[in-house]
Amino acid sequence: MTTPGNPLLARSIRNRFPYVDPLNHVQVELLRRHRAGDTDPQVVDGIRHSINGIAAGLRNSG
Repeated sequence: MTTPGNPLLARSIRNRFPYVDPLNHVQVELLRRHRAGDTDPQVVDGIRHSINGIAAGLRNSG
């Protein structure tokens, strides 16, 4: 991701990656399980929580 005209925004986003990246990986795995037919309510809740966590982590990036 590049932000050519805003180095402060670029730094802010880069500083958030270590916190948001693990949520991305969890989300991918949960989506993979759900698409494979896993209907466990904890999987669906995990997907929702990961979406909310990523959104919250990026909300104040700029």
